[in-house]
Amino acid sequence: MPDALPWRTAWTLARRDLSARFKGLRLLLVCLFLGVGAIAAIGTLTGSIEHELGSRGREILGGDIELRVWQRAFGKHENAALARLGTVSQGLRMQAIASKGDATAPVALKAVDARWPLYGRLELTDGRRVGAPPAGTVWIAKGTAARLGTAQGGRIAIGGVPVTVGGIIAADPEQMSEGFALGDTAVVPLDLPARAGLTAPGAMYRSVARVRFASPGRDPEAAVDALKARFGDDFDTRTRLAASPSTERFVTRMGEFLVLVGLAALVIAGIGIGGGVSSYLEARRSSIATLKVLGATSGDIARIYLLQVGAAALAGSLAGLAAGVVVTPLLASALRSLLPVEAGFTVSPPALATAAAYGLLVALVFAAPPLVRARSWPAMALMRARVAPLAADRRALALPVGLGLAAIVALALANAAQPLVTLGFLGGSAAMLALLALVGLGIRKGTARLPRPRSAMLRAGLANLHRPGAQTGALVTALGFGLSAFVLIAAVQTSLDANIRRTVPDRAPDFFVLDVPKDKAGAFGNAVERTIPGSTLKLVPNLRGRILAYGAKERMTRVASLGKDLPDGAWALRGERGLTYSVGVPEGSTVTAGAWWPTIYRGEPLVSLDEKLAEAIGVKVGDYVTVSLLGVERTARIAALRRIDWDSLGFNYVLVFSPNALADAPHNLAATIEVPPGAATAGLLPRLVRAFPSTSVIETGSLLRDARKLLDQMSAAILAAASVAVLAGLAVLLGAIAAARASRTYDTVILRVLGASRAQLLAAQMAEYGLIALVLAAVALAAGSAMAWAVVVELFEFAWMPDWPRVLAVLAAGLVLILGFALGGTLPLLRAKPAQALREL
Repeated sequence: MPDALPWRTAWTLARRDLSARFKGLRLLLVCLFLGVGAIAAIGTLTGSIEHELGSRGREILGGDIELRVWQRAFGKHENAALARLGTVSQGLRMQAIASKGDATAPVALKAVDARWPLYGRLELTDGRRVGAPPAGTVWIAKGTAARLGTAQGGRIAIGGVPVTVGGIIAADPEQMSEGFALGDTAVVPLDLPARAGLTAPGAMYRSVARVRFASPGRDPEAAVDALKARFGDDFDTRTRLAASPSTERFVTRMGEFLVLVGLAALVIAGIGIGGGVSSYLEARRSSIATLKVLGATSGDIARIYLLQVGAAALAGSLAGLAAGVVVTPLLASALRSLLPVEAGFTVSPPALATAAAYGLLVALVFAAPPLVRARSWPAMALMRARVAPLAADRRALALPVGLGLAAIVALALANAAQPLVTLGFLGGSAAMLALLALVGLGIRKGTARLPRPRSAMLRAGLANLHRPGAQTGALVTALGFGLSAFVLIAAVQTSLDANIRRTVPDRAPDFFVLDVPKDKAGAFGNAVERTIPGSTLKLVPNLRGRILAYGAKERMTRVASLGKDLPDGAWALRGERGLTYSVGVPEGSTVTAGAWWPTIYRGEPLVSLDEKLAEAIGVKVGDYVTVSLLGVERTARIAALRRIDWDSLGFNYVLVFSPNALADAPHNLAATIEVPPGAATAGLLPRLVRAFPSTSVIETGSLLRDARKLLDQMSAAILAAASVAVLAGLAVLLGAIAAARASRTYDTVILRVLGASRAQLLAAQMAEYGLIALVLAAVALAAGSAMAWAVVVELFEFAWMPDWPRVLAVLAAGLVLILGFALGGTLPLLRAKPAQALREL
């Protein structure tokens, strides 16, 4: 047996044969560039955000730990326990109205003491870094200043109390942890809400206590657990380790989705890599045969071409990594107002290493089959490969393909926030490849058994699908993934659009009002009617409470015992919820189980639950629910389950109690106001603010527009990210058509020599591609829809609401695009010169 070529000699031969522009391997370069670039950018961006959330946890939270309670102040014993941990800063959070003359603006009022903030400082537009505002002063946001037409030094009123604008907020380090609010932030001294009557019994406010530990090394989770063990679960808690859980959850979910998009692009790219390497080696068939005739072994061939493919894969991956690093600042700049991310260049070695590993492993898995075919066949077999196609040695493939696939799965699962979703995606991709392989085999077998058509060109087109050397398998795989990607993106996009439209409806109440005093409900209604006659006013009791336990009376499940492992769909168990009571069934609700209580009812306290929540936590009519209301536990029996119409922005409460269950608790009313079409509303806000300064009147129109804009931006971002997979699919499609075209040059030349016209040749090509496309359209519709359902329902937890006409239109456009590419790829065949083509055989 001759000695194997040393790697250095193999590289010399590989380098001499390798084009400086990687001619013949450009499809591999493009595919790896797209996939690796997408994963590198995604990993770098999400890593940067998570690093910021972790490193700035104290500043974002404003302390080491935070406690929040609704509608009450912290008790003496609670304050004493907090003081033993370190420095304590007390504050209040609530909705309020800022006004100047007839101009009004809803604000998220943040009342703070002199110790605030415990970490970081508030930045003002004039460059100052400040803490709590002086007495009689307020820091307001730019949007509030613009709406009120005021500036620094101006006079405005908060809840009817005059204050001076001490500065305009440029950046609030705690904004990420404050959560959703109906208005921009306004920071006032701690005593202002009480002077404005915003903390009267029944008012909707939260008391906030933050602690800066005396011992910086203290474990915040342990401190919170100790407080809960002593005082129970009557308050919400957060720590510096999870300063903004909703942001972290959003970043994790979105990052995982985008990584799956990148993996999808790489899977599709892998098909292109396999096809590109096959085409590249096919073009070097004579060179490989010559090397073997001259004594090169199979191992020598493998070394030479593995080095060439490896060099191209490395170049494509490095280009993708560079593109990912360059694109990240642009993404960060676009997201800087929403997420804590730096806009400058960020290099994340773990993210880049992960992206490069994905790219090189995918290149290994998909390039191995053509390389094994090229190394394992004798020279004479290579010489006649055009009519006797090469077959792969399956045993030789087991090691590189098996190890590569195992490494890809391990890498994906190691970086997955939801391993089951990632595993499902990888399994779905494998199933899709297997399905397309079976479809390709079925097309070859089926067309071989079809009756012979009378048309010679149609007969030739069908023969191209099953003859020796047919590219049917590669075409089916490439086209199938491409069409499935079109369906996937269309279904995801239209479902997200439908969810956005449902969540943010076109028709909603014109105004929401919070904290209408119970004893002034009549005066409030009269003021609304006098200002805008014919308005529809709805008033409901409005309280806040936390679900503490649920289930059969003798064996109720305590929510605290569940920890973070809440049942799927049981979001109402997390934190405080809105509570109300009602004599009759609320508008927009339909009783689906049990019975509503009588108009006059004095028996055991009763409650009605949303049927979806009841299903999620496993309760039924006759079971019990215990809530904490102003620190007091109240238990009620479930009398009815309701289906709630969430498609409107009216009052939809998950828990509705009988009046005797809650009416004795201090509370105010909430209201919605709908004005007649075309009625002028300019005078309503100023009148209500002057007459009822402690209420918060919120105009919904601008809020809905902002919400739609934000959700539309999210949808557009998802579409832009997913388009990477489509670009990879198009690249693979073009590569597959190019590879098929190379193998058809000889056939086309022979047919032209025998007298076939250009129209007949085009008809044969269109018959071939048309049949493949029609079969794959059905496969892609089913497979793409299934993958889209998994993304929308399982990953994002949205409703499955695709717009099927649009999905089918996108699929049809994909078919037209494929046939157009096929036609465009066929045209060069018609210009091939017979003499030159025959000399190259």
